[in-house]
Amino acid sequence: MEYVNLDAQIGDLSGVLDPARYLSHLPSISGDLPPGARAFATDPDHYDFSSRRCVKDLTLRAVRGVGGEEMEVEFQHNCWKHDQDLLIRYAGVSSFIIDPVDEDRGADLGTVILDEILPHRDGCSHKIACWDGTLTLVCRDLQATWTETICSSEA
Repeated sequence: MEYVNLDAQIGDLSGVLDPARYLSHLPSISGDLPPGARAFATDPDHYDFSSRRCVKDLTLRAVRGVGGEEMEVEFQHNCWKHDQDLLIRYAGVSSFIIDPVDEDRGADLGTVILDEILPHRDGCSHKIACWDGTLTLVCRDLQATWTETICSSEA
């Protein structure tokens, strides 16, 4: 990640997730992001760890359309934190890189740590860090949609 710190240190505590540098930089770059990416990146809940719409702790469920210009990445809620799943549709995909920690995992990257959306000459780049690897897409724009779900403990 360029701005989000996945291994910050606060006092004697290390390994802290800290999006502060990205959030302070975001106002200066948000105008350079395509509309959908800008709306998703600047949503006040996106990096609020206590919010039900924070991406932290979602689980990567599926990646569809690999190799095409249109892709979807689906994330499953975590019942103790979220009450919605997240679907991100990417338009005009020019680059897709999945980098698992262990090659045997494939697209199973586990739980989301944090993400970062930056302007790119093709539109925007979206890097999603998970516990078991990273997913990076470059696209013309993206559309993030939260959808209601029912936790299995509520069903």
